[in-house]
Amino acid sequence: MKIGNVSGTVLKRSILKQLHTVRDESMFEPASEEMCAGIRVKESAPVIFSGTSVYGSAKSIGIFAMARAVNDIAARGADPIGVDVQIQLPPYAYESRLKAMVEWMEQAAERQNLQILCAKAEVSPAICEAIVHVNAVGTAEEEIPQKMVAEAGQDIVLAGWIGLEGMLRVAGRKEEELAKRFVPAFLNRIKGMEQELFALEQIWTAREHGASAIYQIGPGGILATLWEAAEAADVGLEADMKKMSIQQETVEICEYFRLNPYQMTSVGSLLIFTQNGEALVQKLQEAGKQAAVIGHATNRKERVLSGGSERRFLDRPQPDELARIYESFIEQDRKEGKV
Repeated sequence: MKIGNVSGTVLKRSILKQLHTVRDESMFEPASEEMCAGIRVKESAPVIFSGTSVYGSAKSIGIFAMARAVNDIAARGADPIGVDVQIQLPPYAYESRLKAMVEWMEQAAERQNLQILCAKAEVSPAICEAIVHVNAVGTAEEEIPQKMVAEAGQDIVLAGWIGLEGMLRVAGRKEEELAKRFVPAFLNRIKGMEQELFALEQIWTAREHGASAIYQIGPGGILATLWEAAEAADVGLEADMKKMSIQQETVEICEYFRLNPYQMTSVGSLLIFTQNGEALVQKLQEAGKQAAVIGHATNRKERVLSGGSERRFLDRPQPDELARIYESFIEQDRKEGKV
């Protein structure tokens, strides 16, 4: 496709015609001339926005951006309504890729009862991988606290699986290479895990349980999120790495590419700080969700990780393993003349 905003014809044919999910709160229909997204809200109802960007070459990358933004506003206390989407493509991309990306996002939006409020796309000469920017919006029935932080003495619950997002994005980027090493059934199980990226049910359950803070595991993985949560609350913590749930597929992919899953971003996986973590875990498990108490916050300054008989202090956040491996992927593509 040509560099710059996609034409009105392409916009209508490959984006707008695929957007069918509608919410009563939406003020504007997505249109080629519409540059804004608006929603009607009840008088004095808080409106929460969250934005994020995800890069990659897989058709499904927009789902990762949608899930991160939507989960974040839900964790903050809002009920998600919709998302605003901006897609940037490299010059070598075909319109079919754009169409497929939007199809995946619309399907995810329909499953989560979300509306894509506005969708735009452009082709940029400055990038070699697609980038999807998503802004999510939601409202809250009650006033949202200015801060949501952990408290000393609370349990730390991990809902979901560490490293899941990073593994999925690496697997999507290297699907052909992995197909030569792993059997189709293994790779098909990985693709099915994208259903776990949205964690709204787990978040609502945690909110009802009285969680004081809910953190989605972001860049730097669970180790970075633990550090950032402790910093925000000025508390210490003790966490057991052996209790941190990880899918066997994540283990296999990380071993193959020599990645540390504890330092990989994981949309849809949450750290929840709450009293009586075991009761919350039971509720989540009864709903068919993975959850475990992995430690607790303390009134000391030390942030300690244990793993059997080994104990060590938690380090400051390190660069995400996904960003590191992606840099090598792109460099390899350049050497092979693919970009």
